[in-house]
Amino acid sequence: MSIKGVCCLCLLLLGIGFEGVAQDSLRVYRRLDSIRQLPDDTGKVALLIKKGKSNARYFDSSGTENLFWQEAVRVSQLLKYPRGLSLAYNELGTNKRNKSQYIIAADYHEKAIRQAEETNDTVLLAFALNNAGVDNRRMDKLQQAFDYHLRALALAESIHDTRNICVATNSIGNIQLTTENYGEAITHFNRALQLEEDSKNQLGVAINLANLGYAWQGLHQEERAIQYFKQSLAVNQKIDNPTGMAICYNALGAAYKEVKDYGTAMEYLEKALVVNDKVEDKVHVAESYLNIGKLLGAQGRHEAARQYIQRSIEVSTYWNFKSMLMEAYKALAVDYKSSGDFRKSLEATEKSLLYKDSIVDEKSAMVLAQMQAIYEVDRKNMQIRNLEHDKMVNLLRTKRNVVITITLGAFLLMAIVGGFFYIRHRNLEANKQTLQLELRSLRSQMNPHFIFNSLSSIHRYIWSNSQEEASDYLTKFSRLMRLILDNTQHTFVTLNKELESLRLYLDLESLRCNGIFEFAIRVSPDINEEEVLIPPMILQPYVENAIWHGLVHKQAGQGALDISIVLKKRSLVCTVTDNGIGRKKAMAIKERKGRVHTSVGMKVTEGRIDLIRKINNKEANVQVQDLEDEAGQPLGTSVVITLPAEFIF
Repeated sequence: MSIKGVCCLCLLLLGIGFEGVAQDSLRVYRRLDSIRQLPDDTGKVALLIKKGKSNARYFDSSGTENLFWQEAVRVSQLLKYPRGLSLAYNELGTNKRNKSQYIIAADYHEKAIRQAEETNDTVLLAFALNNAGVDNRRMDKLQQAFDYHLRALALAESIHDTRNICVATNSIGNIQLTTENYGEAITHFNRALQLEEDSKNQLGVAINLANLGYAWQGLHQEERAIQYFKQSLAVNQKIDNPTGMAICYNALGAAYKEVKDYGTAMEYLEKALVVNDKVEDKVHVAESYLNIGKLLGAQGRHEAARQYIQRSIEVSTYWNFKSMLMEAYKALAVDYKSSGDFRKSLEATEKSLLYKDSIVDEKSAMVLAQMQAIYEVDRKNMQIRNLEHDKMVNLLRTKRNVVITITLGAFLLMAIVGGFFYIRHRNLEANKQTLQLELRSLRSQMNPHFIFNSLSSIHRYIWSNSQEEASDYLTKFSRLMRLILDNTQHTFVTLNKELESLRLYLDLESLRCNGIFEFAIRVSPDINEEEVLIPPMILQPYVENAIWHGLVHKQAGQGALDISIVLKKRSLVCTVTDNGIGRKKAMAIKERKGRVHTSVGMKVTEGRIDLIRKINNKEANVQVQDLEDEAGQPLGTSVVITLPAEFIF
């Protein structure tokens, strides 16, 4: 065939491919539109979840969100149907986990847990807990994963739910395997194996047999491990599971290599290469080539070893398996070193480290992207709730206006007098609403400022390679973000919610500052924190100012930050006291650094307090006092914020 003919054939096939994709897309969206026409009820939710599963492959291949599950969430929220929400969140979370987006998956599964708790459905709750446990195990948060699975196990055992018992038991065994607690891992895998055999779940039997092999291998009992790998292989062959067979062949090859039975090891690794042709995930092909290369290297056959390692590199490069590339170049470096070629060993080591750095960078970027995605989803959900609330308020206002119109028609004389007072009242309400809009505007200025500072801290931890600190910081930061999203939708929040977010913020700043200060929050015993109201994020700017302009520059002694809240008559008095360097020295440091400016958070908060005073016509002010000893030396700063006391009742 000529080149022209080949090009025409390619264009024809490409056109057919595009036409097929377009038809699939049209079919999916027509199906979704037809379901949307149905009345909103629990049956519609169940249908949406079912269709979401059957069309999941289309959405995954197109790189878009599963609109069926998203619609199931919307309808369930409208119906206040927690079971539907839990089922939909479980599907969304599992889908994200399959794409390695573990943070988003964990967020969805935590939502599924909360909704399942409202249904009193123990099976559904155990299922959601197991899902959350798997998410945390994939993120190496082993203690959290263990807690989720242990809770799921207790619930499943209470109702004899075999499926969730198997999942929880196997997962706990995997956690023990990861932490090298092989004895406990074997106990859990044996129990899970027995349950899977009783349930006649052959795939579960194969998985637990292989896990037992890895556990015995960890105890350096290779012969026993080999027996379990062979049993797992037999089950995988029986159910014709190519992926399981490839895993077992590779495991057997590695095990026989450890006992120096190189011939048998090579036989199993070559079998792995054959069966890999039936497996979609080509990472197993790269792994088999790499294992053969290591095996040949152990026999001193370095030239042949490098050829197989190079094949592993070629496959991994084509499919962009960065972790496998890192391991392959590492093995290549070891092989060159053992044969005395140190220059090439160094080159291979440098390439391995480059891929390692690339993996770390990708993980950091993925974490930030997932946090942003969670924030955007929560923000949109909040907007939807606010729109529904506004719609209800407008409906009530419409009804009120109808009643007023009828009343005015019946009482004409009273309407004239009432009209005068109504106009006057409307003007006052308009003025009050204007002030409230200004107050919301000031809050929206302060929150991005605070979030920017927190993200800067996370960025610093990630670039300093402090992975555990970064993970801890991200966890607390995500909780704080959730509180901020909830609290800042309202003009006032309860004192306990405000103090919860403040404590989280202080924990984050303490981590960020390496524990250079201690803090204490004291609330007067006569204050009920669940009844007293306070403007959200009103204290945080003053606390931040005390830390970064007072305590951070303190040269000697432990920094201390004290926050006290008392009720004086009809005023809530909040005092923020630090033992830092004082305002004069802080200003001198700023001048030396050439950064003299007014804190954005402080300026915005002062504006908020001024508006609160105008709206309520009550005492609201801020007083700053420099603390000094008898010799006039600075002892710190005290800020007293006085606000009008507001109560729920």
